[in-house]
Amino acid sequence: MAIPREPIKESSLNGLRRDYTRAPQISKAYIIGILHDATERKTTFRVSQKSKEFVEMVANGIRSLGGNAWTYKEGSTRSVYIVEFSKSFLKGFEIQSEKDKQDYTRGYFDTDGGVAKSTKVRFYIYFCQKDYKDLDQVRNYLEEMKISCGIIHNPSVKVDPEYWRFFVKARSYVDFVQKIGSWHPQKAKYLGMKI
Repeated sequence: MAIPREPIKESSLNGLRRDYTRAPQISKAYIIGILHDATERKTTFRVSQKSKEFVEMVANGIRSLGGNAWTYKEGSTRSVYIVEFSKSFLKGFEIQSEKDKQDYTRGYFDTDGGVAKSTKVRFYIYFCQKDYKDLDQVRNYLEEMKISCGIIHNPSVKVDPEYWRFFVKARSYVDFVQKIGSWHPQKAKYLGMKI
């Protein structure tokens, strides 16, 4: 079924969509953010997620920017979906503007961040990564945007000495949702319920 459109006006050749739902405007900065959870192959990047909707959104975003991306399910018994695209799509792109930093951080959060899913625990927003330097960079971007964060720490040296995380401070939850938010279907739902 097609999406109904408003009647065509003289100033518009295509008409307007009637659903008015804002589709995420994927940027190359967002794609670089999600690469922290990607596998690098000889000529492609490969991002895997449990959310088929998220994988398809990323693929459509890459296509809307002029790149090519393909999606597939990994294995017949696993609920893991893959979006794969050429490395050349991001060649020469660098994070520069404030918007780039926001989009990069959103992408990073969508793949390497987390949010409390249970109403029985205290609400939290966190970022985690094995690469301390990467995690420190995203934390600095958040601090530049006046989003207060806790210190980067290792929750259990015995379990994994190379695993790092930090939390967004409670006083900055609203700022985080307004400035960064999430385009991941599940994370966006939980952020929206809290704020």
